Amino acid sequence: MLGIVPAAGRGSRIQPLGFSKELLPVGSRIDGQTERPCAVSEYLVRRMVRAGVDKICFIIGSGKSDILEYYAAGYGDAAALFVVQPNPVGLCDAIFRAAPLVAPDETVLIGLPDTIWFPEDGFSCLPDSSLSFLLFPVDRPEFFDAVVLDEGDRVKEIQVKRQDAATNWIWGAFKMPGRILHQLAALWRERDRRDEYIGTLINAYLAAGGEAYGVRAGVSYVDVGTFNGYRTALRLLEEGVASEQRQTAMLVGGAHPHVPVVPGEGA
Repeated sequence: MLGIVPAAGRGSRIQPLGFSKELLPVGSRIDGQTERPCAVSEYLVRRMVRAGVDKICFIIGSGKSDILEYYAAGYGDAAALFVVQPNPVGLCDAIFRAAPLVAPDETVLIGLPDTIWFPEDGFSCLPDSSLSFLLFPVDRPEFFDAVVLDEGDRVKEIQVKRQDAATNWIWGAFKMPGRILHQLAALWRERDRRDEYIGTLINAYLAAGGEAYGVRAGVSYVDVGTFNGYRTALRLLEEGVASEQRQTAMLVGGAHPHVPVVPGEGA
């Protein structure tokens, strides 16, 4: 099982920083007997490891070698892989750069490394055999990609940052078999790589006869890529709104070998 973490963006909304936005400290973790800052991307990575991934592929850009150094030894039982996106030209381009590493029968998990969401086991709510999106309710869907479902929870349309979004359920992560990832990559190339957002490509995939499902199992979702989102994430962690128990310690290689759940995540 492979997790894909697109981490090549510049993070202009929260700059200037002296490091990649994916390493922005949000909350904390316990290292032995010491409390230490926790990088925002660790929340996604930890959720992937919890779901069973044994490989995590980070898509990084030029000038983001600090991500490679941070995760070089892997995370928990998962090995780290790194692929370079020379220019940050969109999420589709980033994701499909990992396609050569994906076997057709391999399950693929994808999320955004500057977000924090609950429940922590959200990936486990998604089926392995189909393209499926983990959906979260938000107050301002026009800032995200709203997912419109039919009565059978099939995706009818993804509305990319539309002011007139028809639903307040947005996607925060998704899962699919490797064969579907390759189908999407082929469709993206047929469309002259013009899709920057995954939502427009999925709409084309659906129009061509493909299927996708939405699972409304998300409880809370925060984009930490803005200052307001950063403040909201801190409140989310402090208040423990996810009502989850703290995890036991997990081993992490490199300079931060012991990473249990961030204090404040649990109830």
